Amino acid sequence: MVGRGIQPIHVRQTNQRAILSVISLQPGISNAELSRVTQLAPQTVSAVLVDLERAHLITRGEVLRGKRGQPATPVFLNPDGAFCIGAEIGWNHIEICLVGIGTQVLARYRRDYDYPDAATVFDELRTVSAQMTGKLTAAQKRRLIGLGLAMPGGVGDTSSLIPPPPGQEELWGALNAAEAAAATTGLKVTLFNDGSAACWAERVALPAPRPLSFVYLLIDTFVGAGIVAENRLWEGFSGNSANLGSMLVTDLEGHSRFVHEVASLHALRAQLAAAGCPLSAVHEDNPPAAARAVLDKWIADASFALAQTIINTARVMEFERAVVEAVLPGPIIARLIEATREHIGRFPTLGRHSPAVAAGQLGRSGAAEGAALLRMHRRFFSRELAHMDA
Repeated sequence: MVGRGIQPIHVRQTNQRAILSVISLQPGISNAELSRVTQLAPQTVSAVLVDLERAHLITRGEVLRGKRGQPATPVFLNPDGAFCIGAEIGWNHIEICLVGIGTQVLARYRRDYDYPDAATVFDELRTVSAQMTGKLTAAQKRRLIGLGLAMPGGVGDTSSLIPPPPGQEELWGALNAAEAAAATTGLKVTLFNDGSAACWAERVALPAPRPLSFVYLLIDTFVGAGIVAENRLWEGFSGNSANLGSMLVTDLEGHSRFVHEVASLHALRAQLAAAGCPLSAVHEDNPPAAARAVLDKWIADASFALAQTIINTARVMEFERAVVEAVLPGPIIARLIEATREHIGRFPTLGRHSPAVAAGQLGRSGAAEGAALLRMHRRFFSRELAHMDA
C-alpha cells in the first residue's frame, strides 16, 4: 500500500463516501450544506448525489421553500439501499442479525450453547441467514452485500481457558471460519475479531459528538476489547490488535494474571459455582447471600484489573474515554465502573490526566451487529485505500 497511487476512480469513490458519511450523520442535509461541509464544489456534490441516487443509496425529500436563497432539497440515506448479515460465533452463543445501511436491525436470532460445534454451527448460520433474507423483496436481495462474521481467537485451541470438548480441536483446526461461512451461506464473508466488532457497534451507538479515540472493554465470557484511534478501528495486520484481555496485570494478592482470568464472566461463573450458585443468581433482584459475597469480591478484583488495563493503555496512546460494557445487569455494571474509577484515582501518574471511564450504550455484546456494520462501513463509508472496491 505504501507505493500505491490514487486512481481517478478512487478519487470519485472517496468523494462519494465522504458525502454519504455526512448524510448518515446529518439526515436531511441540503446540497449547499453538503458542499460547505465536505468542501467540494457544488457541481461535484450534485454529480455525486446523482450517482448515489442511481445506486439507490439515497433518497430526496420534498423541496423546502420560503427561505432565503435557492430552494433546498433535503437528502437522506435510503433505508432500503443496502443490507448485510452480521453473525457472532462466540464461546457460549451464536447471534445472527440482518442490518440495514441506516444501522437499523431488521431481524435478530440468538441461541446459547456450551461450546460452538464446528460440525453444526455453520449449517445453523446458513439456515437462519436464509430465513432472514427470505423476507426481503427481490430488489432488496440484490442489495445484500454479504456477511460480517465475528469470532474470538482460540476457539478449538486446547491452550485456551475453555478447552474444546472431544473432537472439536480437530474440527476447528481443519477449517477456515470465513471460508466455511461463505461456502454454506453463498455470501461474501469478512471475518472480524469479536471485540473489534463489538467496539465498532459501540462507536456507532455513541451519540454525537462521538469521541475520535476511545478504548472499549466488553465483559463477556472473556474480556473482549477494541480501540478506535482518530476515528479508525485499530485492527493491526492480523485483525486482532487491542487484545487487552490478554494483558498481564497484578491481582490484589500481588500475583501476575491475565485480565481474562480476573475480570471475565468465565471467572465470575467459576467463583459462583464454587459457592454453589449459578451465574443467573447475580441477575436476580435479591441474590442469595453466597452469590452477593462472590459478586462483591469479583467486582473488587475485576475493577482493579480493568483500572490497570486502562491506565497502561493510556500510557501507550491518547484517548478521550474508556468505555466499559458488560453482559450483566445495569446496577452491577455501575458498581464495576465506579470501583474502576476509584482505583484509577488512587494510581500515581506522571503528568498525564487519568482517563475517564463511562458505561457503554448497548448493555450487551454488539459483536454480531458490529460485524455487519463494519462490512457496511468498508463498502460504503470508509475512505481508506485498502477498503476501496470492497
